[in-house]
Amino acid sequence: MSAWSQGWPAPAKLNLMLRITGRRADGYHHLQTVFQFLDIHDTLDFRLRADDAEIHRVDPTPDITQEDDLSVRAARLLQAASGSTQGVDIRLRKRLPIGAGLGGGSSDAATTLVALNALWRCRLNTPKLAELGLQLGADVPVFVQGHAAWAEGVGEQLCAIELPEVVYLVLKPACTISTGIIFNDKELTRHASPITIRDFLDGTTDNDCLPVVSKRYPRVAQALDWLSEYAEARLTGTGACVFAEFPDSATAQSVLRMMPPDMAGWVAQGKNRSALLDRLEITET
Repeated sequence: MSAWSQGWPAPAKLNLMLRITGRRADGYHHLQTVFQFLDIHDTLDFRLRADDAEIHRVDPTPDITQEDDLSVRAARLLQAASGSTQGVDIRLRKRLPIGAGLGGGSSDAATTLVALNALWRCRLNTPKLAELGLQLGADVPVFVQGHAAWAEGVGEQLCAIELPEVVYLVLKPACTISTGIIFNDKELTRHASPITIRDFLDGTTDNDCLPVVSKRYPRVAQALDWLSEYAEARLTGTGACVFAEFPDSATAQSVLRMMPPDMAGWVAQGKNRSALLDRLEITET
């Protein structure tokens, strides 16, 4: 076996706005959203198996079987699409919580696609990798593309956007949220009027999932109320994480130190370019 190729980041994301403009016949939703990355991330390491085509997770995540693991599924999908006969061992160092609205699983899948495309020398282009990623989740393409984006469709129609790279305080209440449960809730707004990028830049930052999430998950509502005492608090995706913008890291850290004991939290900076692209450049040079 080869040596480990280490330190492939799978960054978190925030949804800075989320509008649901319709529902498709297959149950998926038409939406508009804005993605921006954060400088906190999971980390993946890969060790190629030239002697066989097996794909293995090393130290698997509790409660996630290998068959359900998105990084394993991504590797198998790329293997089938590219015809690669190589295998791989995958080691995941998990930092991003599951069911938090930070895109951790989707980001892990995207990093696996991008890393193994390079390590296996599959030579698939970014649009093809994003197309594969969409089979794993609607958020995967933006992580593959690696740029902050305005998104439409189910989240896969991406337009790169330049945003202020501000400091955020991100809080995780003591609950986990299933995206499917929120999107299937009968009370969810599904016919919001579409807006433009200019509307967003001028301050339209609503999240249509917020009323349903707050009603179903009181701890999220409490986190929003607490954070709102210090800054404008928002929900990312379907939650559970809430976030707010702060003028600098020191101010955000001072609020973090007052965080209620039943929450987790991070001070993070928004990033328009994913750290994954920087890691890829190291491999390709």
